[in-house]
Amino acid sequence: MPKGRVWVTTRGMSPEEMARLQSALPEGAELVADQAVEAAALSANALIEGVVLADGSGKILWANDFFATMDEVTCSRIQSACAEAADWFAQRAQSGKATLRDLVCKFDVGSGDETKMFEVFVTPALRRQSEEEICHPEDAARVVAVMHDVTRQRRRQQKMEAIDRAGYELVRLDAEAIAKMNSMDRLRVLEEKIVRYMRDVLHYDHFAIFLIDERTRRLQLVMSKGLPQEIQDLELYPEADGSGISGYVAATGQSFICTDAQSNELFLPGLAGAQSSLTVPLLLHHQVIGIIDIESQKARAFDEEDRYFMEMFARSIALAIHMLDLLVLERCTTNRNVSGRFEGELNEPLEDILHEVDWLIDPSHVTAPEAAAHIARIRADVEAIRSRVKDVASGPQTLLGVERAFAEKAQDPIIAGRRILVADDHPKIRKVISELMRSKGAVVETAGSGDEAIAHVESTMRDDAPRFDLVISDIQMPDRNGYEVFSAARKASAQTRVILMTGFGYDPHHSIVRASQEGLQAVIFKPFELEVLLEQVRKALTRSDSAQDGKSQPAG
Repeated sequence: MPKGRVWVTTRGMSPEEMARLQSALPEGAELVADQAVEAAALSANALIEGVVLADGSGKILWANDFFATMDEVTCSRIQSACAEAADWFAQRAQSGKATLRDLVCKFDVGSGDETKMFEVFVTPALRRQSEEEICHPEDAARVVAVMHDVTRQRRRQQKMEAIDRAGYELVRLDAEAIAKMNSMDRLRVLEEKIVRYMRDVLHYDHFAIFLIDERTRRLQLVMSKGLPQEIQDLELYPEADGSGISGYVAATGQSFICTDAQSNELFLPGLAGAQSSLTVPLLLHHQVIGIIDIESQKARAFDEEDRYFMEMFARSIALAIHMLDLLVLERCTTNRNVSGRFEGELNEPLEDILHEVDWLIDPSHVTAPEAAAHIARIRADVEAIRSRVKDVASGPQTLLGVERAFAEKAQDPIIAGRRILVADDHPKIRKVISELMRSKGAVVETAGSGDEAIAHVESTMRDDAPRFDLVISDIQMPDRNGYEVFSAARKASAQTRVILMTGFGYDPHHSIVRASQEGLQAVIFKPFELEVLLEQVRKALTRSDSAQDGKSQPAG
């Protein structure tokens, strides 16, 4: 066998270990431990955990102390890797063209309990003077295996891949299924996905998502998991001072790790007994649209790796929320465009009918006494068609079936005598709904804004003030949103039922989902038939009566 050298560092070896290693070398091989090898070993010491010398069958001839600490299954897997590599080296060397540079094998080896992962590099133990020299089959008789513990790196990579998949699933929307959903259902689907991935992938159980209301600049709670409902009452704004960590993150766009909640002046607790938190901005095209706040009852529960992972996932959350809003806006625009085109298409035949009516009205053309009445009826119908199409084309701020709803003059026994508040910033809608409720016997108050509606319900909190049985409120008003009206009504009286209205399902503050979690009675999407509203009003009041009867029944 040609003489070669085994380049294995002897740094830290006892004389006995060196003697054992030398005895394990092939005959004529030289153990090299010069200063260059020692320096290289010193720099690689942090990366190399285990080193073994094995024969062609994988039998361990020598190993360092680290290898001796490994469990039996891991050792067996490394021996198998050595044997496989040695066999491949021998086959390659038989070709007479393989150089030392060619003979390197890499294996991924997991520990017996699957808690660790090692990268194992195997090379022939007998080194030649140059890596470019041709290797012979006997050179592969012994191999050296070097083990690197890559557990942390692999787990990080696996988690990044899991977050990437979760982010993809978050923004992947089944077009056919989504098209059949209103904004409430769509946001509920998104919320279910976020909660699942936060728990299963990121392992966070207590979190809340706030979005910036562009009108009021307030941070509005849109969904939460594991945190008390009281956090919805926090007055938070995207400001570096005065709105806690959430406000700071929303104002600066910089995530924030609070390691010790008790000593941090910015921390505003949501979770009972919270000791630490992680707050990350929701960024869309470098603009902050909200924040996600995660809390833990353990101190120092979050580190830089948690920050990195959460910032990755937060980008997907922001994009998914933005896509839902775009879908709703697209629906609004499409409906308006279609209605407008429909109105235009109908205009020509309607004009032609009116022209014919004008011709018939001419006394010289009327041949029967009753013809004038029929002609007048045709004209009225044409004008009614034109008016109704115009209403629908004008967008969501209209009501359908007004004539039919008011045709029945009798009071409704379920509605009669009930106190109802109607809140909408559009006078026409407010007037029609309030008059309809009065025609059914209700005592009605109206509000032209969210602030006015909240003032009405708060006035009923006095001991001598009668409560409202029902509040009917628009979701999108200039000053307050539907959730704020709903929340005020529920605080004033737990028995007050609430119905929210929204145009084409547009809910920029996500009031519907938040209110639905807390007992919202119903949501109606404009434009709607007044008969639909009456049906929901009857259901709401009937359930209110049932709840009251249940409370008055004796136990058992």
